Amino acid sequence: MGRHFEVRAAAMAASAKAKSAIYMRASKEIYAAAKSGEPDPNSNLALRSAIEKYRKSCPKDVIERAIEKAKGGDAVAYIPGRYEFMGPAGSYLIIDTLTDNVNRALVSVRTIVTRKGGKMAAVAYNFEQLGVLNFKGASRDAVEEALIMGDVDVREVTDENGDIQVLVAPGDLEKAKECLKDLGVADYDRAETTMYPNEWIEAEGEDLKRLQDIMAQLDECEDVQAVYTNVDNI
Repeated sequence: MGRHFEVRAAAMAASAKAKSAIYMRASKEIYAAAKSGEPDPNSNLALRSAIEKYRKSCPKDVIERAIEKAKGGDAVAYIPGRYEFMGPAGSYLIIDTLTDNVNRALVSVRTIVTRKGGKMAAVAYNFEQLGVLNFKGASRDAVEEALIMGDVDVREVTDENGDIQVLVAPGDLEKAKECLKDLGVADYDRAETTMYPNEWIEAEGEDLKRLQDIMAQLDECEDVQAVYTNVDNI
C-alpha cells in the first residue's frame, strides 16, 4: 500500500490515542470533582468547572458516565501530584498528575522528560496561577469595562483578530463569566485555571523536536492531567 498509507495509518492511530487520553483525563477529573461534593454541577462548583473544561473535547456520554460512576458505591482514590522540570532550550515544565498509583506516575513522567535531556528542578516560581477565558464575539474594550465594573481582578485582556483572551485572578474565574453574560458571552473555547509563565521563550532545531516529543508522550500518558510550559511555539 506504500509509504502514504503507513503515514496516514500512524497519524490515525496517534489521533485515536490522543482522544483516548483526553477522555481518560476528563473521566478522572470529573469523577474526582463529583466525589468531592454533591454529584450535581448546580451545587458543586468544582464539578461545574470540570464539565465546562472538557465540554468541547469530550462526548456528552463520557461526562455523564463519570458522574454516574461517582454516584455509585465504589470509590477510586485518585491522588493529585505535581512535578517540575527544566527541559531543553531552557524550558520549564510543570506536570500535573491524577492517579491511583503515585509511583507509576512519577516514574512515567520522569522517564519521558529525562530521556529527552530534561531534569527535575524547581521551576514553579516562574509561573503564576491564573484563570483564563478564551472566546469570540465581544470587543476588547467592552470586555475590559464589564470586568472592571464587576470588580473582577483582571490581569490582561487581549484581542487577536476577534479571538479574545482574558486573564484573571483564579478565584475570580466564575465571577468573570457572570459579568460576561451581560455581553452575550456564553460559549468559551477555554475556561479554566492554568499556570501562566512570567515570560515566554521559543525553541528551535533539535531542542524544539525534543520538546515536541516530550509533549506528545506526556499527552498519551494515562496519569498526566495537565502540562504547563513557557515555550510559546509547541
